[in-house]
Amino acid sequence: MKKYAGNKVITISDIAKELSVSKSTVSRALQDHHSISDATKQAVKRLAKQYNYHPNAIASSLFKKSTKTIGVIVPIISHYFFSTVISGIEDVAYKAGYKVIICQSNESYKREVDLVKTLLSAHVDGLIVSVSRETKNAGHFQLFLDKGIPLVFFDRLPVGIKSNSVSVDDYQGAYHLVEHLIKQGFKKIAHFAGPQHVIVAKNRFLGYKAALQKHHIPFDENLVFETGFERKHGAKAAELLLSRDTLPDAVFAVCDPVAIGLMFVLKQHGIKIPGDMAVAGFNDEPIATVIEPQLTTVVQPAFDMGVSAATIFLKKVTEDADADFIEKVHHTALRIRNSSLRLTPNPS
Repeated sequence: MKKYAGNKVITISDIAKELSVSKSTVSRALQDHHSISDATKQAVKRLAKQYNYHPNAIASSLFKKSTKTIGVIVPIISHYFFSTVISGIEDVAYKAGYKVIICQSNESYKREVDLVKTLLSAHVDGLIVSVSRETKNAGHFQLFLDKGIPLVFFDRLPVGIKSNSVSVDDYQGAYHLVEHLIKQGFKKIAHFAGPQHVIVAKNRFLGYKAALQKHHIPFDENLVFETGFERKHGAKAAELLLSRDTLPDAVFAVCDPVAIGLMFVLKQHGIKIPGDMAVAGFNDEPIATVIEPQLTTVVQPAFDMGVSAATIFLKKVTEDADADFIEKVHHTALRIRNSSLRLTPNPS
């Protein structure tokens, strides 16, 4: 058997020449194609392993017109919600023979635009994305739609573009949570709201308002503080809240990190939770059960959302990507913990 120098890059042509077969035979053997005999497959794979040969996925895709890759863009990978969605996507994708390229916009519109262009240049077979906090113009995603490449948005859906989507009923989740606070006897309920151009934040704000209206509690815009989605944003809004002459008796935060940022500041100022002020969030991150008191929140089925997004991609990749966009909406669940429970019975 021929020996190659250690610094030589082995190609499919080298393997084909040594085994006296065609390059297409080597390619099919490496893919376990049914037309290739088991003996030839074993010989090709044995030689490929010996020379540490790895097929060029991009180059082979030019022949197959598929890279067997899915691009995924999330705002922040370290968030439990997004990392769990990614797990769901990967679970479905890998079983179907696809690899996943994971990118983080870091809540930057500019970076998101650059990532979209990069993934398009990499010839991914589809894109699954949750838009950044800064994204108000979704025109860059049109590049995928124009080329008939499957596009699936999840959680944070953009405005002004129509495509496949996976979301939860944020409105109902927020409504049921605020209604829980009201039934506990809390009447002056503030809301740490996310940026209102982000659909999930807008829908949670609308759910908050609807619950107040249903129970005949006047809406007070002075009790609404627009924040981001990070713990530091909750802490900053909390300092502003505490600068007021009068305080609410409960706060509903747009997400758990914001709620936890609030709780840290309240504790620093000696404000008891829920004795002086109840707190509730949205997402059910793991830290919600670690802090004291444990945080009341709304559960999003993050893993299932990832499964849904990947399943929609697989369906669309086998048909016209623009036909009959699929919109999957998951239900939420209320998780009641000590941060929202009155320490004394509700007088009403």
